[in-house]
Amino acid sequence: MRLGAHVSIAGGVDNAVERQREVGGNCGQIFTTSPQVWRDPSISDEEAAEFREGAAAADVGPWVVHASYLVNLATPKDDLREKSIASLQADIDAAAELGIEYVNVHLGAHTGAGVDQGLANAASALDALDVPPDVQVLVETDAGGGTKLGDAFDQLGAVLEQSSQELGVCLDTAHAFAAGYDLSTPVAVEETLATFDEEIGLEALACVHLNDSKHACGTHKDEHAHVGEGEIGESGMQAVLTHEAIQRVPIVLETPNEDGRGFAWNIDRARALADAAKQ
Repeated sequence: MRLGAHVSIAGGVDNAVERQREVGGNCGQIFTTSPQVWRDPSISDEEAAEFREGAAAADVGPWVVHASYLVNLATPKDDLREKSIASLQADIDAAAELGIEYVNVHLGAHTGAGVDQGLANAASALDALDVPPDVQVLVETDAGGGTKLGDAFDQLGAVLEQSSQELGVCLDTAHAFAAGYDLSTPVAVEETLATFDEEIGLEALACVHLNDSKHACGTHKDEHAHVGEGEIGESGMQAVLTHEAIQRVPIVLETPNEDGRGFAWNIDRARALADAAKQ
């Protein structure tokens, strides 16, 4: 099982590999720059080479670059659209330089343009990208709320259908749960993934963000909890981890660092739940 966490690149992107090893991960996710400002990645050739070589030597991968939080592909505003496309393109270029397979992004919010127009905006923004063959853009499930898109599986399916890019999907368990897709029991996990298959296609699933939820199903509240300690709980997390469709893709944790527990605890917890199911 490829299981890791979102780690920092402080001091250089090459440091991410050792940070991943320290928490017990064998795949991972990074930001290439601060996700809360419009700033292009600044990665030297030496750092990129050290990251590629370190990841290969340690057998840590696949990796995912998470796009900036400011990116809004669904926006009807021309200036924000252009900034979003440029920011996402910079992350794609950085991923190619780093040998990273995936770049993950949210669709954003239509801010009054309407769902259909927002989805069309997102698809056309994605089509404006120059994506090399060794990088895949993933659109992520969203918790929803307001005019945010991507909380409904059929919306992601529509973008995949409308776009000419070879897109994949990142399933965030906490986001899907908050959006109303129950994952708290083995039966619920089967039903939710069957719905995903019907409306998107499990063949498009390329990554999972494994996060428990501090809030109930369908609340559209996005606040992550430790694995098995939230509203999804042990049974649901175990069912997700052991589902055939999930086990074939990289699983990345974005769990909190609180109560004296961080990524290492959550990775150990996830592996223990998966192992217990096999006994």
